[in-house]
Amino acid sequence: MTRFQPIYDIAELCARKGVTQAVLCPGSRCAPLTLAFARHPGIATRTFGDERSAGFVALGIAQQKKAPAILVCTSGSAAYNFSPAVAEAWFSETPLVIFTADRPAEWIGQQDGQTIYQPGIFGRHVKQSFQLPADYSHPDSVWAINRIVNEAINLSFQEPKGPVHINAPFREPLYPAAGEIIGFSPEVRVMDEFSSTFALTEEQKKAIAGEWKQYHNILIVAGQQEHDRLLTDTLRNFFLQHNVPIVGDITSNLHGLEKLVRHADTFLGHATEDVRKTLQPDLLITLGKSVLSKQLKLYLRKHAPKAHWHLQPSGTAADSFQSITRVFNTNPVDFFLYLSALPQGETFETQKQNNYNKFWEVEERRALRTLEDFFPQPEFGELELVREVLQTLPEGSNLHLANSMSVRYANFIGLTAKQKGIQVYANRGTSGIDGCTSTAVGHALSIDRPNVLITGDMAFFYDRNAFWHNYPLPNLRVVLLNNHGGVIFKMIDGPGDLPETAEYFVTRQKLNARKLCEEYGISYLALDSKRKLRNLLKDFLEFDGQTKILELETDTSVNKNLYEHLKHQLKKSYEL
Repeated sequence: MTRFQPIYDIAELCARKGVTQAVLCPGSRCAPLTLAFARHPGIATRTFGDERSAGFVALGIAQQKKAPAILVCTSGSAAYNFSPAVAEAWFSETPLVIFTADRPAEWIGQQDGQTIYQPGIFGRHVKQSFQLPADYSHPDSVWAINRIVNEAINLSFQEPKGPVHINAPFREPLYPAAGEIIGFSPEVRVMDEFSSTFALTEEQKKAIAGEWKQYHNILIVAGQQEHDRLLTDTLRNFFLQHNVPIVGDITSNLHGLEKLVRHADTFLGHATEDVRKTLQPDLLITLGKSVLSKQLKLYLRKHAPKAHWHLQPSGTAADSFQSITRVFNTNPVDFFLYLSALPQGETFETQKQNNYNKFWEVEERRALRTLEDFFPQPEFGELELVREVLQTLPEGSNLHLANSMSVRYANFIGLTAKQKGIQVYANRGTSGIDGCTSTAVGHALSIDRPNVLITGDMAFFYDRNAFWHNYPLPNLRVVLLNNHGGVIFKMIDGPGDLPETAEYFVTRQKLNARKLCEEYGISYLALDSKRKLRNLLKDFLEFDGQTKILELETDTSVNKNLYEHLKHQLKKSYEL
């Protein structure tokens, strides 16, 4: 057995547990781990030079594969550069297995190269941080390494899923001796853990049945979640049975529902107080993670329901609307299947719920009419481009939305029920602009289907190292909304009229993507005229083996004026 055999066997253990995607960052201290994963035939490995970007690439791979991705880096500050992606993975409940190579403990703080305090470096943003033994000759160390890695992988799979950290100190020499063969033990212990089905208990069913008939203004709000055809179908049947309005942002991935209320963020900020009162629920049922719509959050905090049931398989519930009264640790599909089986109430009570649903339908139709009447505009801005892109997305594509205005524009427009095959992704765990492109790259590397990213210039240039690697991305398309600064700070209340806004909030920049595309061999399409839009979009969405970036350069004032004009039209719709 070679000195690093217990480390090499980590790769064998990962492969046997279905953890087969690894993102490796160059370095010397991590050589034993790098060689283990690179030489294992069951592990797909990719190398990225920027650890910050690599972390988000792994995040995208894990999201697409629906299984933990492996992250490996050398010792020192390299580990800290994983932190933004680790935090996003924690809040978005995405499983990652992070290996950080390290010096032995006695050399930390002794002015040896690339040494920092790595154990527990990610704090509360991992489910647990583990420390491997520094010496592998004793049988107990071999046992401990196997046990720790088994436990870490199992933990990453447990609901709520999330990242785990394994710090691995290595003594030199770090590389195999001449002629030394790197192999994998034929008998590696696998500790399997069977997960719960999170079905409703009989006690929970009894509580639901007893309370359900008390409420007649029932509302469902779905936060961000993965695309789930079974959940969509279950909610469709539930709606047909009980006529309960279902509200979902674009990130809820429920756009396949024909009766989904998609534009709550559009109309709630402009509706009259009388309308708002008619929309107030007495029972609110929530599922999924964070809600994108600020207007919806503000509305439900002010117009609180009498009861609020939240559904999630396990973990601590986030009380975003400040009104939770019951938490059901259950799979939402199981919950709504049970509700669908409950008998409807008396005709009079049923009519109350039907009327309540109609109130929401009226407001949804009002918002749709206003949006349809608003376009096209004489001045071509970002919002209209987003609308055109969303309407022409190839069926069966992944839509990635960067943070700031990109995801908000897309939510204003929304997807239709006919686009049910499109899956939506956005880094809304921490809602940062860092890593939006790299996450989309991780998806594009993991699946052949089209991946279309809509991003702003600040997020795009902040994450330009997403393209600094050796892997082709023929299925990636990037729509770059370049207003040469953070236009959101011109649009939100607060900084918009301050004299410091341009320099300290918007942060003006003069870049465009042309040189970047030349540097990385990406096909560049500049949208400098509205007349070119149709032809450019056709070229842009032709998947001919190239990565493509479509850039629209605009002025912040144009986009602000168009946005303000749309808000005026929405407000005006309540004055008719």
